[in-house]
Amino acid sequence: MKPANESNIKISAPVLVMDSGVGGLSIAAHIRKTCPDTPLFYLADNGAFPYGDKDEGWLVDRVVKLAYQLVNQYPIKLLVLGCNTASTVVLPALRKALSIPVVGVVPAIKPAAALSLSGHIGLLATPGTVNRSYTDQLISDHAARCQVTRVGSTEVVRLAEDKLAGIPVDLTRLKQAVSPLFESETLDTVVLGCTHFPLLRDELEKIQPRNIHWVDSGAAIARRVAMLLSQTPAQCLAGKNAVQSDLLFLTQALSKEASLMKSFRHNGFSQLVILEHETHCSSGF
Repeated sequence: MKPANESNIKISAPVLVMDSGVGGLSIAAHIRKTCPDTPLFYLADNGAFPYGDKDEGWLVDRVVKLAYQLVNQYPIKLLVLGCNTASTVVLPALRKALSIPVVGVVPAIKPAAALSLSGHIGLLATPGTVNRSYTDQLISDHAARCQVTRVGSTEVVRLAEDKLAGIPVDLTRLKQAVSPLFESETLDTVVLGCTHFPLLRDELEKIQPRNIHWVDSGAAIARRVAMLLSQTPAQCLAGKNAVQSDLLFLTQALSKEASLMKSFRHNGFSQLVILEHETHCSSGF
């Protein structure tokens, strides 16, 4: 995976954020605000999008192999698995395979339970996250007193991807996808249990029938990253050169003129590396 323009890609121990699509950009934005001097790499495994409907064993194998490949190719100092679905399944195997710190993103059940006045909260996530035993344990540990309405949707993931691709969000489709959250007037707090979903916060607030608190874990993840970076030994932070630009990795090529590519550029990723069918190339875009 040696970039063709290697002389133009100077690496200095970045943080890597991984997701199947653009959802992890919501996490990357918080990291940029909290750690403005830390270079970022972003891997969008668009060849396997979305993660939310994938078999657990397949997902573990896929994510661990991709992460191991990049961590061994580049001096990455910390990895953020910016996907709730993958984090509820892959974290143990990923931490075992890598020698660097790994931060996962899990549904913000605990803060939502503390925030709710009615004791009725919602969990909006992918079907995989909603139904996993990991989520059951989070609810048991941190929201045992609460009534929890779970809604699993890949449709909302696709609407978030569409939004970043410049396609107007269809509010009717969005409302249909999340309608179970609005059926009970006692529900006052919703966990956005997929990193794609904070990208739709404005639209969710437009369609909500009453005041609802929408809770995600982006800021908390960024604080965790900052804390771990502060504990990283100085010798591990010493990079070869300053990073010229943050890198974007894709597992399936997209047109440079695609709206989604423009969104990545807008978010600061101006160098592209394609990881496709074991054939790798690099370019600016």
